Amino acid sequence: MRVLHILATVGLLTSVGVTIVGAAEPSQSGPPIVVPVAADGVQRAKVTLDSYSYTPNHLIVEAGKPVELTLISVTTIIPHNFIIKDPAGSLSVEQDVSAGKTVTIRFTPTQPGIFPIYCDKRLWPLPSHRDKGMEGKLEVR
Repeated sequence: MRVLHILATVGLLTSVGVTIVGAAEPSQSGPPIVVPVAADGVQRAKVTLDSYSYTPNHLIVEAGKPVELTLISVTTIIPHNFIIKDPAGSLSVEQDVSAGKTVTIRFTPTQPGIFPIYCDKRLWPLPSHRDKGMEGKLEVR
C-alpha cells in the first residue's frame, strides 16, 4: 500500500493502472476465415487456443458438409475447451484440450446461423475464460 501511495503522490499510478488493464484485455477479433471444402468434401481448418483467445475466432462454413477442426493448444499450463452450442439443439460440440496438446474434432452443421464458440474453463473464484474474452463464432451458410 505504501508503494501505491508513493506512486499516486508522484502521478505514476494512472499510467501503471492503464498498463495493467491493457495487459488483461482480450485479443481483438480478426477477419473471418472462410473454410474451404477439400476434394473429399470435408471443410478443414486449424484453430489455435491460447491464453483467453482462439485464432481464428470467426469461421465461416457451409451447412450440410462435414467440418474437421484441428484444435492446437499453445498454453503450457492452462487447459481450455472448445464449445459450440445451439440453443435450438441443431449443433452441439464440446471438446477439452489439455495444455500443449492437439485434438481433432469433426461435426456436420445442418442449419445456417451464427453460433458462439467459447471456453467455459475457470479457476474458482476467478472469471471464466469466456468472461476474459475467449470466444468466437461459427457462421454456417
